[in-house]
This record gives sequence, C-alpha cells and structure tokens, in this order.
Amino acid sequence: MQFVSRSQWGARPSRYSLTHIASTRGVKIHYEGTAVPASLAKPENHKQCAGRVRAIQASHLANRQEDYSDIAYSAMVCPHGYVYEGRGARKKTGANGTSTLNAQHYAVCAMVGSSGLTTPTDAQLAGLRDAVEWLRSSGGAGDEIRGHRDGYATACPGPALYAWVQKGAPRPGTTTPPKPQKPALQPFPGADWFKTNPRSPIVAAMGRRLVANGCSAYVEGPGPQWTGADRESFRKWQRKLGDAEQFCDGWPGRRQWDALKVPHI
Repeated sequence: MQFVSRSQWGARPSRYSLTHIASTRGVKIHYEGTAVPASLAKPENHKQCAGRVRAIQASHLANRQEDYSDIAYSAMVCPHGYVYEGRGARKKTGANGTSTLNAQHYAVCAMVGSSGLTTPTDAQLAGLRDAVEWLRSSGGAGDEIRGHRDGYATACPGPALYAWVQKGAPRPGTTTPPKPQKPALQPFPGADWFKTNPRSPIVAAMGRRLVANGCSAYVEGPGPQWTGADRESFRKWQRKLGDAEQFCDGWPGRRQWDALKVPHI
C-alpha cells in the first residue's frame, strides 16, 4: 500500500476530539461529487493530490452547518493509487449521512467527480482495496463494502464506482475480491475505550464470556451498554486469573482481554 499519513500530507489538527470506535460493519465508498479535473490522473500531476486533500479538509472544517470535527472521510485515494489517511482507523467518520451510519461503516473517498475525471483508474481501484484492507487490519472493519448511497439518499459514489462496488469491489485483474478472513477473536478495543461508557455488541459479547467463566455480577444481562455490573464482573475475572489486587480494578487490560477469548463480532 502506498500510504500517506496525515503529517505527510499536511493535515490540520481536528477541531474537536474524534470519537473512538472499536469496529464497524465494513467500509462505504464515496466520490467527491463535484468536478475533478481529468488531468489529475496524469502521472506528472500526482504532486497536486496532497494539496487536493488539504483543500477538502479545509472546506469541511469551514462548513459550520455540518460542524465537522475534521475531514469527513476515513481515507482518500488519488488516481495514482495512494491512500491518504483522513480521520483514520478506529475514528468515527463524518461522511455517511447520519450519526448511526457513521458508526456502522468507515468512509473511503476516491478522487473521482461528477464531471471531468468520472471513471476511477485501475491504480485507484487497487488503492481503494488497499484502504479497505488497511481498515480491516487496523480498524476492525467488517466484511461489507458498500456505496454511500446504500442506506442514504445520494448519488454518491457515482455510476462508475457504484458499479464496481456492486461487482464486489474486485482488485483490478481479478473477477472477484478475495474472501476476507474474519478473525476468530475480538481485538482488544483499548483500555480507554471502556472508560467512555460505550454501548456496543462487544460489551455484550464480553459479558457472555464472563458469565461462561463463572464471573458474573449481573442481575440482568449482560447487554451492550457498559455498566458497573460489567466492571464488577471483569474484576472477578481479573481475580480468577490470579492478578495482584492492584490490577483487579475492573478495567480490562490487553492480557486479561486476550485470556477471556471474546468471539469476534
């Protein structure tokens, strides 16, 4: 993958703290929806792409009606196949139309427009696949690859990109995309994630494993909302593992989480 980090393309800081997400159902594909010069696809014009990402971030930060925290996309892909880090992995996107939709999928935007450059290049399609696979490995993205218009009334990502999505988003040179291997166990969402009072199927899956291991402090549940009962149940698990009392505070750590073997959601 030809990856361009935020610092490399010159991103401005986020206006607000971005919302952490542990996983999504998958990725939604977007296009710019405005005119993109056809000349941008020329090899010698790749030097313009970082500036284009900066301009899109600036326009989003200036949009006080939407009140974006940052560039709305998780990533952008230029016609030359480079993946530009937007909000990035494990950060809730702002591009899918509603808060619920933003939590369900990441958003990857191709530098393709409604006029000018309207058909993605092969390098760009390969870059889109790279971005999807990066978000799967680093961001807990699920198997789904959909268009922005799936679930929201919009023409995005345009006819050419949407036709590619409907074919299964194959990498150029193949007829079908490789079947992703779903991990057997849920990756550790991070110690701080539990302190944000999360509501997620991951919490319920964790609770079921705690019950199965005889570490339940639940009166009802477990359910998707993190509660004091989840913390007390996890404290019991920490003690069952034989951890020193100062490490039995009910807040999951990576080693303790991995030992619990929570199935992937």
